[in-house]
Amino acid sequence: MCRAACAVVAALMVATPTMAQTVQPSPVLTLDQDRMYTASAFGKRVQADLQQSSRLLSDENRKIESALEEEESRLTLERADMDPAEFRKLATDFDERVTGIRRAQAAKSDNIRKQAEAERARFFELAFPILLELVEETGAVAVLNNAAVIFSIRQIDITDVVIERIDASVGAAPPPVDTGPLPVPRPNVEDQIDETPSEDAPSDN
Repeated sequence: MCRAACAVVAALMVATPTMAQTVQPSPVLTLDQDRMYTASAFGKRVQADLQQSSRLLSDENRKIESALEEEESRLTLERADMDPAEFRKLATDFDERVTGIRRAQAAKSDNIRKQAEAERARFFELAFPILLELVEETGAVAVLNNAAVIFSIRQIDITDVVIERIDASVGAAPPPVDTGPLPVPRPNVEDQIDETPSEDAPSDN
């Protein structure tokens, strides 16, 4: 009998840390926006995707550079048996191709950077309703970036709670096939929250 009861208690103790976290009411909340992104399932998926894209591009660049070096060496060896005018033409064509190839590879690298920016912007768009929900739950009037806070108590930091809720709601959220134009990044969370009109705010009418 005791053994069965102890097993139940142990199971409850193990399950407790996985229960949804709550936030105590507070007029001010703090948030680590960078950790909210990088520690989320979404942020981890984006980082893995970007690392894979960067690794593939690096491998491609090495193969291209190796092929160009071989072509350049071959062209140099053949120079002695070529007409000078013909060699100059081949050399010019080679230089133009090298410039074009490197420009195309640089564009691929820039596209990876833009993809990272687009995914981060998409994450904060998805996270914003969850942040507003927490503000309503706690009765807060502001959410501050914790980097700007000199002193606070841990109970007002909502970073872990936000990560938990975003993971439950959004998950890794693979990017759509066509991401379209880059979303316009929101300002800092505290600025956006402060700008949200309260029910007591006077109407423009």
